[in-house]
Amino acid sequence: MAGLSSRSAVAIHALAMLAHRRGGSLTSAEIADSLETNPVLVRRILGRLRDAGLVRSAEGRGGGWSLARAPRDITLYDAYAAVEEGQIFSRHTRPPSTSCEVGRSIGDLLDAEFQRAERALEERLGGTTIAGLLQQILASGNRPRDH
Repeated sequence: MAGLSSRSAVAIHALAMLAHRRGGSLTSAEIADSLETNPVLVRRILGRLRDAGLVRSAEGRGGGWSLARAPRDITLYDAYAAVEEGQIFSRHTRPPSTSCEVGRSIGDLLDAEFQRAERALEERLGGTTIAGLLQQILASGNRPRDH
């Protein structure tokens, strides 16, 4: 099963940090510091977010990454779709036996269930914006360090 990777969490974290910066920019090293990870990983994720039109980059002195859209116009699903590949759920790697009553029917039924689950995920993530998430972060009392 492919499933979700940590790319979505990294992408959402980076977007929330950029939203917190309120129009300013951050370097991949600053974002990586908050994530306690390697800046190369962060740059890969930011590259995908840039390709999706969610962030932009500027090179040189004073450069870095910034949001390309308002935080209220970016959903968690936008971040997910930009960085994740393939289906979350998948069938067995090999087809089940057609001589088995369960094996003959389970594939189509699982596909339908998996599609409903993926639509529910899309709806849930699509209902939360980066602005809304940042509001929750700031209201939680665990104020993030200013980077």
